[in-house]
Amino acid sequence: MRLLTSTFRSVKHPIPIPIPIPDPKPNIVKPLLPSESSAVAKSKSELKAWCVYLILSTNSPIKTYVGVTNNFSRRLKQHNGELSGGAKASRAGRPWVCACIVRGFNDQSEACEFEFKWKMASRKLPRKKKNKEADDCSLTLLQHRQTALNKVKGILDCSHLEIEWQMSTS
Repeated sequence: MRLLTSTFRSVKHPIPIPIPIPDPKPNIVKPLLPSESSAVAKSKSELKAWCVYLILSTNSPIKTYVGVTNNFSRRLKQHNGELSGGAKASRAGRPWVCACIVRGFNDQSEACEFEFKWKMASRKLPRKKKNKEADDCSLTLLQHRQTALNKVKGILDCSHLEIEWQMSTS
């Protein structure tokens, strides 16, 4: 052995230390039958099916919330406090109920773009003056969100989307 320098007394080994290389054994993979492969592909696509949703609070203050997820039932439980991870904005007004769900997005990016456009359209629309006789402000909120959704449908191609209202807006 010899020293690399007199200042730094590191040792340089004359023969490099061999690094063990794992034995490359071929992995034995059982091929899927055609019926199995389509079932696996279908279950994976269902797990990753992105949707945009509109939920409505049932307690005061009555509010709406638009969000995006690939597992709506889990997300609604989070908003309602049954599971951890709900949005901070949805803590007040629990419990929440689904008012509308939009399905059929190609990927997360498309769903997020739709959610963003829906939120922006809602913010930019003028609010209707509160009618003293109208007790049901949830109806007014849902109509406002529906008008915003119609604006988004005019901006983006939504022909491949399935829009399902679960609460009446009329």
